[in-house]
Amino acid sequence: MGGGQSTPPPETLIKEWRSVPWGHNKSEQQFVEDYQPHNDEVQQLRVLFYGPIGSAKSSFINSVESLLRGKITVRASEDATFGESFTTKYKTCKFEKGEPGRFYPFAFTDIMGLEHGTNRGVCVEDIKLAMQGHINDGYTFNPYSKIPEDSQYYNKTPTLKDQVHVLVYVISADTSNMLSDEIVKKTREVRLAARDMGIPQLAILTQIDEACSEVKTDIRNVYKSKYLKQKMDKLNMELSFTPKCIFPVKNYYLEIDPNDDTDTLILSALKRMIADGEDFVNNQ
Repeated sequence: MGGGQSTPPPETLIKEWRSVPWGHNKSEQQFVEDYQPHNDEVQQLRVLFYGPIGSAKSSFINSVESLLRGKITVRASEDATFGESFTTKYKTCKFEKGEPGRFYPFAFTDIMGLEHGTNRGVCVEDIKLAMQGHINDGYTFNPYSKIPEDSQYYNKTPTLKDQVHVLVYVISADTSNMLSDEIVKKTREVRLAARDMGIPQLAILTQIDEACSEVKTDIRNVYKSKYLKQKMDKLNMELSFTPKCIFPVKNYYLEIDPNDDTDTLILSALKRMIADGEDFVNNQ
């Protein structure tokens, strides 16, 4: 049979379900630049990132620093080739603000990734202790057991400034089997512990350009992508993250210069982290 029309491709774009101010958003950038915690006990909001291996936590941290400095930077180590967590230590990244020795009043803490298996990846108990402020920078995670109280990196008397003020779950949208039963179980345990501590929780959906060709073509299609909407719905269904708490982002990977539209999505997530963290420390 010749001359017939080919079957049209399946619909990949739908009506935009979230609107964002594309391009350089001066008001949101100014919010980040002007922010200072109102609680005198806290000089920097502490944001803790966790999630499965390969979720691009370190890449997101680098992308935030690129946004803040106006140039591409690579400070947090990135690697996705070993099939296991590349981050092994408890490490907090502070962001310089304008000059050496001056920092933004928020800091990001990266930890070992969640992995399949009982004795693989970060121990869930360590995440709970980190949220409470019991773990100091430099601790090397042990997948077999939580940090011992006699460790030099164990903080026996944490104060508000040592505690986690915002907990962020990071997952790659490009993951074929997005959430295994075991990862879901570990994540739910962490989320319940954070809930009991009153810590605000957000989710970052990374690598959206690799997951959706429409977004790779034009990042402004992110909130029109049927595929990404399904991924966000899955996070909502399996881990109870409400859509307003999920932020899809594109990390800087091949770029040599920042891009306003990429920055828009990163800035949207960063502003929410700051706002939620500020509310948390003021309610303590």
